[in-house]
Amino acid sequence: MNEIVLEDYLEKHTSPATDLQHEMTRYANLKTRYPRMLSGQIQGKFLEMITLMLKPSKVLEIGTFLGYSALSMAAGLPDNGKIITIEYDEEYEDMIRYFIQKAGFEAKIQLIIGDAKAIIPTLIETFDLVFIDADKEGYSIYYEQVIEKLNKGGFILADNVLWSGKVLQPANKDSETTAIINFNKMVADDPRVEQVLLPMRDGLMLIRKL
Repeated sequence: MNEIVLEDYLEKHTSPATDLQHEMTRYANLKTRYPRMLSGQIQGKFLEMITLMLKPSKVLEIGTFLGYSALSMAAGLPDNGKIITIEYDEEYEDMIRYFIQKAGFEAKIQLIIGDAKAIIPTLIETFDLVFIDADKEGYSIYYEQVIEKLNKGGFILADNVLWSGKVLQPANKDSETTAIINFNKMVADDPRVEQVLLPMRDGLMLIRKL
C-alpha cells in the first residue's frame, strides 16, 4: 500500500489536531530545518491517549523540539500531573515557551534547556512515563539513565526505532542507524522490562518496567 495514501487514511480516521497543533505544524514547516521532527496528528493523539490511560503523575520527556508531544501528553494528564521536558537546542526555547503558554499548560510542563545526559542524573523525581525522542546515538545512554528513575510498572516510549526502515538494511550502516539497532537489541535483551515495537510512524517502542 502506498505510504502517502495510508498516512492520509490514518489521519482521516484519527481525531483532528487542535488549532494550536496546526499552528505548530505550520511554524515547523516554515521556520525549522527538520519539520519531520514534529510528532504530528497521529502520534500526538496516541501520546494523549497514553497519558489518559496511564494517568501518570510525573512524566519525563527527552527531546522537546517545539513542544508538540509535550502538549499532547499534557492534554491527557490528571490534574496533579507534571511533565519535565528537556531540549538541547536553545534556539527553540522561545517558541516552546510561547506554545506552552498559549496552551495554558505552564503549571503542567517544566521546560529545561540543556544536555539531557547531564541533567537527568540531577533529577530527584521518579517517573511513571518517559518519552525518548532526542539524538539517536544517545538512546542507550538515556535508557540506562532513566530506568532507575522509572517507577515499577512505569513505561518508556522510544520514538524513531525503525529509523526509516534502515534497521532492516544490511552492512554499511551510519552511526545513527547502528545506535538504534543497538538500542533495540539492548531493550529486547533486558530482563528488567517487557516491550512491544509498534510500526507507528517511524517506529515506537513501548517498554514496561517489571
